[in-house]
Formats: sequence, C-alpha cells, structure tokens
Amino acid sequence: MWYVSTRGMAPRIDFKEALFSGYAPDGGLYMPEELPQLGRETLHEWSTLSYPSLVKELCSLFIGPELIPRDDLNGTSGDTGSAAIESVQGAKNVDIIVLLPKGHCTKIQELQMTTVLRENVHVFGVEGNSDELDEPIKTVFADVAFVKKHNLMSLNSINWSRVLVQIAHHFFAYFRCAPSLDMHPLPPVEVVVPTGAAGNLAAGCIAQKMGLPIHLVVAVNSNDIIHRTVQWGDFSLSKAVKPTLASAMDIQVPYNMERIFWLLSGSDSQVIRTLMEQFERTKSVSLPKELHSKLSEAVTSQSVSDEAITQTMGRCWQENQYLLCPHSAVAVSCHYQQVDRQQPSPPRCCLAPASAAKFPEAVRAARLTLDTPAEILALEHKEARCTPMRKGDDWTRMLRDTIEDLSQQWQRSFLNLPA
Repeated sequence: MWYVSTRGMAPRIDFKEALFSGYAPDGGLYMPEELPQLGRETLHEWSTLSYPSLVKELCSLFIGPELIPRDDLNGTSGDTGSAAIESVQGAKNVDIIVLLPKGHCTKIQELQMTTVLRENVHVFGVEGNSDELDEPIKTVFADVAFVKKHNLMSLNSINWSRVLVQIAHHFFAYFRCAPSLDMHPLPPVEVVVPTGAAGNLAAGCIAQKMGLPIHLVVAVNSNDIIHRTVQWGDFSLSKAVKPTLASAMDIQVPYNMERIFWLLSGSDSQVIRTLMEQFERTKSVSLPKELHSKLSEAVTSQSVSDEAITQTMGRCWQENQYLLCPHSAVAVSCHYQQVDRQQPSPPRCCLAPASAAKFPEAVRAARLTLDTPAEILALEHKEARCTPMRKGDDWTRMLRDTIEDLSQQWQRSFLNLPA
C-alpha cells in the first residue's frame, strides 16, 4: 500500500513514512493511492467481530510493520490532546507536544492536559484559536529534513493513521444498526457525524468508497463552513470563529475536506492543488460544479445553533436519562429534526465524541445537573504546567526549539552523556 499527497507534488511513501509525518511536503495530506474494495462476504465476516478485532482487520489492509515514534506533535481543539497524553504519558521513548487554544476549550479540558506533569509531556497554551495554532504545526511539517531528523508525527487527523482508525467507527456502527446483512442489496444505514476538522467525515467517505452502504450526514455548529460547502459549494471563511457550546468544533479551516475533495474528484491532485492553494491565498473558493455535485451526493449537512444544542440535551435527558455532551447533541439534534418531520429513513446512528462531564457550562445552559466524577473534581487541586505561546511570539520557532531540545536530551540519555 502506497500513500500519495492530495496535491500530487510529493513522492509517494509507504505506511511507515505516512505514520511519521503530518502534512506532506507540498502542503497536502496523505491518502492511500488505492482503496480496497470490500464485498458482501467480507462484510459478513467482519460483522461478527469485536471492535478491537474489527480495527485490526481493517488496519491490516493499509498497514505494514509499525514503529513507535520518539516525538509526537499534536494540535488540539479540546479532546484529542488529553487522549493523546493519556496514551503516552510516562513512556520512555516518546515525547508529546500539545498545543491547546487558551480560552477556546473548557477549563476541565485544559486541566486534563496541563496537570499531567510527566517529563515527556509538554503543553503549550496558545493565545489563538484552533485554526491559528495549526499554522506553526503545518510549517514545521513542511520541513521534511527536520521531520525526519526528529522522528516527528502528528496525532490529530492531519495524520493518516488517525483517519484510518476512524474508518472502523463507521463499519462498527453499520454492523450494529443494519437490520440484516442477508438482504439484497445490503440495507443502508445513516451515520450522523458531528465534526469540526472533518476527520471522521473523511473516514466515512472512505468507508463509502470501500463499499459500506452508509449515508452520511455532517452536523456542525454555528461555524458552518462545511455546511455551506455541502449545500452551495461555498468553501470560504466567515469573518471570525464563533464561540459555541460545542467548543471542540469551533473550527473554520476543516483541513480534512481536502481529503474528501480529492477522493470525490477521482484523485485529481491537480484540481485539488489549484483549489486549496486558492483557498490558502484568498480564504474563499467556489467548488467546481461537478465536484460540488459529487459532494452533495455523498453527504448531506446541517448546522446546529447553541439553542438547539441545549434543547437537544434536555430532550435526550427527559426521554432517555442520558446526558449528551454538546458535540454529541449537535448530531442528535439532526436526528430529532428527522424524527419530528416523521419522514421515513433508514436506521440512524449518531456518533458521540465526548463525555458531558467535560462541559459543565453546557450542562448548566441546558438546565440540567451533572454528577461530576471524582477524578474530574480532583483536577482542580492538582498542580498545572503550561508554557504560554503569546500573540507576537514566533510560535514556529518555539516549536522547533522545543523539538531540538528534546532530541538533544534524548540523545544524551541514549548515549549516557552528561547534560
């Protein structure tokens, strides 16, 4: 399996190289050169697997031997950072650098990252939003020699491996929701995907292309660039990011849409390169009619307000005694709209990104109460550590210097040299 850049100006690479990377040198994102096509027999076999076994089977179609990298670089809008830290904290052969947008995620989300004081965890608090903190990461990964020298990889959905695992979500959802796999043709299932950067949406589009009969609904908050793109082909920035209750989705540059455009264009890297370079210059692009038509066929969309989020959280609690996080509520709001219209539809699954315990402000706004877990309450009393990245600082230089310092420390440790 080979991987190519969506912009077509970088050499193709194997999985190991894709894993140890983020953006491609030409500014694009890596995608498999070809997608495996799955028939009914394979879907039947996979339908009985546990989730871990399903992930293993799926990944075996795309992965050669894996190596564990030494340095991870991760920009987060709230949830990826803490999950990534949890997976590698204390490891001897991995350093993780996390950039969090100060003031743009909840206090609990920040504390989950800043209170981990392990030597291999390095958290930066950026005076900017999720789109802004992505820029220095993109600049660092554009330096191919630097990336290879320090064994860098990204742990958010810039990295292909993150999207790969998310593909399994759609297969697992399908197998749990399809009424029968003995029907001809296989029955469709609708999957509602709440998103900001469109990683899980890209995974769903790939699953479709592999032969999984799902209908995709993308659900966004008031930062609605993906909704406008699906509805009208208007891939353009608004004047500013709008703070919402679903803060991890407060994103204006959904970089994984580039993967979706590439997929739906028939892997036409020239078209994608022209499109994305124009977007980077002007912040506004109208999709070509053929590409917009294919996007509209593959995906439908809705934008959900804060008011709808709180109403959905309240309704779900009243009807099911289940407390939704505000991001999950964005997806469930789309479900309720369809239910209230009493329109016939296939079985539907809403993807749920997070726990409501991380978002007490949203729970209060929905006039609900939260039984906060003890481990969350304990965060308030822990020591925190966070390096500021202030407006006016050279964020790229700060990242590069940190990575250089960590590599030097690792080399001294490996060679047993004094500091």
